[in-house]
Amino acid sequence: MPTRLRNALSAVLIALACLLVPFGASAAWVAYGLTDTSRYVTTMAPLATDPDVRDAIADTVGAGILREVDTDRPMRPFVRDAVRSFTRTEAFRTAWDASNRAVHDAVLSALRGGREGAVTVDLAPVAAEVKDRLTADQAPLAYRIPVRHTKVSVLPAEDLARLRKGFHMLDIAGFWLPVTAGVLAVAGIAVAACRRRAVTATALGTALGGALLGLAVAVGRRLTVAGLPDPALHPAAGAVYDALTATLRTVSWLLVAVGLTVALICWLSGRYGYLLLFRRRPRASAAPAADPAQRQTRARA
Repeated sequence: MPTRLRNALSAVLIALACLLVPFGASAAWVAYGLTDTSRYVTTMAPLATDPDVRDAIADTVGAGILREVDTDRPMRPFVRDAVRSFTRTEAFRTAWDASNRAVHDAVLSALRGGREGAVTVDLAPVAAEVKDRLTADQAPLAYRIPVRHTKVSVLPAEDLARLRKGFHMLDIAGFWLPVTAGVLAVAGIAVAACRRRAVTATALGTALGGALLGLAVAVGRRLTVAGLPDPALHPAAGAVYDALTATLRTVSWLLVAVGLTVALICWLSGRYGYLLLFRRRPRASAAPAADPAQRQTRARA
């Protein structure tokens, strides 16, 4: 194969491999990161102590309780204070982990199965705990707070079919996109006429893909937070988004670091390797081996 054709084919293969890097990392993050219930609960657990998340939950639960019962105006501050106090207890952290596990299981079941209808979470356990705390504190009219199954929608029914198709595609792409990127990169390096340059190009392309991945995560955060109708929920939504995408941000920085390191090593080896070879050649030719015939002539003399 001509050298020019080999280099052109290598460039195409390497470009495709580097283009698949951010998409492969994102798909693998969804397929193997977000779909693991235990890992998801562990990731979300620290948010139980985040002030923004606790305030958002307290406001939501408190508003739900006040809607369910006809309370006097003096009762409303007691309800809000009780809910905020509850979010600072160990019982809340336990309920937070249990709720996240239940929500994650429900969403996965809806995405993987044939379930129809909105996916909801029940706030009755939290409302019951708040009622018990108010009663223990002898708050007025605490006994009138009903413990009903207050369901909050976490996945609308109209979006379920579309999300299910996307989830299945990501589940498949999470394995095949990284594998395809690796195969294309190896093939591009193998075909290249100068493999050192091919490795350098692959490393720089990987670093660029990692940078684009980090940029996509940042833009996604801005769009996700800005899309919420209630500005009061923006800090809590940002904290949740940061917790969920922490692994993806780490992967993006790792791709940038590894890519630049490999490219630097290739550049140093190419520059200083040739210098070392150039310096060694005169020394090797400075003392040439004597001809055998001359040796025999000298021996007879």
